[in-house]
Amino acid sequence: MTSEPRRAVSPLAEAELETLEEGREWMRQRLEKKLQRLADRQGAISPPQPPAVAGGQESAGDGANGGREGDGCGGVR
Repeated sequence: MTSEPRRAVSPLAEAELETLEEGREWMRQRLEKKLQRLADRQGAISPPQPPAVAGGQESAGDGANGGREGDGCGGVR
């Protein structure tokens, strides 16, 4: 196993990398808070539940043929 020689990082480059990392974390937290405020303002985002059908009948799209008209043969007999 060969190990690559490590390059010496200057103190200025090290400070720059550290500052950039801190900035990324600050922006991530800021974005998270902003998105949470928007989500709280918008409320529930789940689609509404379909209304219950009286009499226990299936609604369109719930049948055995997946909501297709006819017998599922594509109209060809």
